[in-house]
Amino acid sequence: MGKKGTLMSVRKDVRVIDCTIRDGGLVNNFYFDDDFVRNLYIANIAAGVDYMEFGYKADCDLFDPEQYGKWKFCREEDIRSIVGDNPSDLKISVMADVGRTNLKRDILPKEDSVIDMVRVATYINTIPAALEMAEYCHNMGYETTINIMAISNANESDMRQAMELIAESNVDVVYLVDSYGSIYPEKMRELADLYLEYMEPAGKLVGIHAHNNQQLAFANTIEALSRGVSYLDATVSSMGRGAGNCPMELLIGFLQNPKYNIMHILRFIEKHIPRLIEQGAVWGYDIQYLLTGRFNQHPSSAIEFTKNKRKDYSKFYSELLDKE
Repeated sequence: MGKKGTLMSVRKDVRVIDCTIRDGGLVNNFYFDDDFVRNLYIANIAAGVDYMEFGYKADCDLFDPEQYGKWKFCREEDIRSIVGDNPSDLKISVMADVGRTNLKRDILPKEDSVIDMVRVATYINTIPAALEMAEYCHNMGYETTINIMAISNANESDMRQAMELIAESNVDVVYLVDSYGSIYPEKMRELADLYLEYMEPAGKLVGIHAHNNQQLAFANTIEALSRGVSYLDATVSSMGRGAGNCPMELLIGFLQNPKYNIMHILRFIEKHIPRLIEQGAVWGYDIQYLLTGRFNQHPSSAIEFTKNKRKDYSKFYSELLDKE
């Protein structure tokens, strides 16, 4: 695989996906008020963003609705209360986790829904179940993706088997997900090439969802883009679980396509993000996230470190060493 395009070129296959509500919801248990969500929706339309992910389609039998905001469940009526019939070019997506979603109850036929795309989140060992879910959503009329989480923990043999299965399916896009923020750009290049090796002949596209533990989410996103990856995830102010994600304002500012307009993202950030921070939402790069990313570990221990307001980074480093 070689580079696709240049810093000055516009690629028609590129799509920008705003994941602020879905990934950012992991910071505040999805308790975004309607004003925040509606204004983000309006800003995304004005900024030329291609998709907005509203949250999860979580199974309310597994997750207590009393303990989460409504964007953990993305009921049709709640999305429509924000977008109506969505009279815009912006497409709407939701995420469905393998084993955590009741598809037959909670995924309506596309003609009855304002949702355009269902993204199925899976680990490498649950690819068959993910494909079954994606096939169900495809048959219901939706665009579909398979998002393979924690890809930094998968071996190449398993990845190639997964790519073969996905290439033979009706899935539209397969996502490379750096869940732990542990991948460096050189490795990201190799992974992007591996995905594209299987997906391009099958007529499918590849996406990237990066975490910012080592402050490489943006670098990894544009590295994957340069190899031919098309679907690019980002969040405003990098809001997302733990260290956060690729910042939308960086990505929009980088892309050369004149359809993208950073001004509307900046206006949204200056008006709405400070209020979230004042309410106690905490995310973004810090030493504890750097360390879990460095050790290729789930950030749960770093999130707990943050909640406990610890600052003993050297002790935490030793604790992570003990887990190796």
